Amino acid sequence: MRNVNTFLKKIIKQILPDKRTEKELKSLARKVLRVTKKKAKKYGADAMIVGSIMRDTWLPDKKEFDIFVLFPKELNPAELEKYGLEVGKSVVKEMKGTFILKYAQHPYVSAKINDVEIDIVPCYKVKDASELRSPVDRTPFHLKYLQKKLKKKQANEVRLLKKFLKSHNLYGADAKIQGFSGYLCELLIIKYKNFVKVLKAATKWNIQEIIDIENFYKKGEHHILRKIFRNQPLIVIDPTDKNRNVAAALTSENFYRFKKICEEFLRNPCEETFFGKENYMTDFEFSRMKLKRGTEILLIKFKPPNISPDILWPQLRKFAERIKNILEERKYEFKVYGKDVYTDENELALVLLELEVYTLPNVQKIVGPIVFDEKNSRAFLEAHKNPLIGPYVEDDRWIVEVERRFKTAKEKILDSLSKPVDILKAKGIPNYIAEALVKGFQIMDGLEIERLLRERRDVGVFFYRYFNREKMV
Repeated sequence: MRNVNTFLKKIIKQILPDKRTEKELKSLARKVLRVTKKKAKKYGADAMIVGSIMRDTWLPDKKEFDIFVLFPKELNPAELEKYGLEVGKSVVKEMKGTFILKYAQHPYVSAKINDVEIDIVPCYKVKDASELRSPVDRTPFHLKYLQKKLKKKQANEVRLLKKFLKSHNLYGADAKIQGFSGYLCELLIIKYKNFVKVLKAATKWNIQEIIDIENFYKKGEHHILRKIFRNQPLIVIDPTDKNRNVAAALTSENFYRFKKICEEFLRNPCEETFFGKENYMTDFEFSRMKLKRGTEILLIKFKPPNISPDILWPQLRKFAERIKNILEERKYEFKVYGKDVYTDENELALVLLELEVYTLPNVQKIVGPIVFDEKNSRAFLEAHKNPLIGPYVEDDRWIVEVERRFKTAKEKILDSLSKPVDILKAKGIPNYIAEALVKGFQIMDGLEIERLLRERRDVGVFFYRYFNREKMV
């Protein structure tokens, strides 16, 4: 235990923001808040700073904070959206910054002022969770709860947990990471007191572990909670809303990954187990691995659409699943062994397909209806007038053998995706992905993939994670 504490004291020094940076960030936050309050007053609204900056639990590698603009609950959603954007834009203009619009429940202004990222988010001012009109309305309640419950001496414990998670690609409840939010980190520290105790507790968590800090539910009701929050591996009841699971974004894979890294760090507290090690696959390693596995690898490569990452990542995953289903349709008979997706959210989007069955023979047997079904037999024979072989009868069914149209999975994917945007959408390709594909895409294999791995380390990291799945237990 002494070794752990000595090591963590050293880590805290590394992850604490310097005094100058902290002073500048807090000074800017106060100034932006004053300007926002002034602009919001015109609409009968108020403003507040939310997030980790208020509790000194922020990490210095990213300077950011959020301003929430609290509008009267009598406004309709269209008015909230309109006035929220007006306030945000006018604040950025006065502060001489730049902004883009981002989208959650409704659009909001995401600004950059003096190299600090600031989200100016409209919400309704409500008394309690029963009056919530949108998910963001509960954020002010989170702030009040944490200010009351999180002790000052626990701020660095939260920082340790955030940095630990971030180092292992588990920090964030967004669609890309599907891990632990900042709010969840703070609740875990409140529950277990410090970083080490969180890790020790996590090693003992069972699937669908229930953490109910405010004891809203009796132990005898936990089986009901597990049904309500089914398929959610960790259930952390929101202290400000007993009907919400704060850990809802966490995937089962990331739940077990967290347990594993906790065990590894506690067993051997060192820089490698705390910060993790970023491994990547080289072109030579890819070639050797491919030979060993005996599968074929394809990459669908294209420029991602200019949309929010929270929309982009789910659409990419849905696209990969749709391609898998197309390849495995009975009439094509390809077999996908595994799949994954990656994007840098700017210039590159990839769908990785590992194929168990990539090449098919020239001929394809088509099994028709049973011979005693005269109506369907006639239709089948009419539809296959000039087969390579047949029609003949096998096990009381009509059979024809025809020339196979697509002999490789690459040919089939190329044909499926080389269509106008309306046809792609009709095929089940997600809207934004379909619009990106018609602007151009590439299907890569073999040497092309090796070239990409030489050019881009981030692709090598993606490949390493796919082909070196961690042992979870």
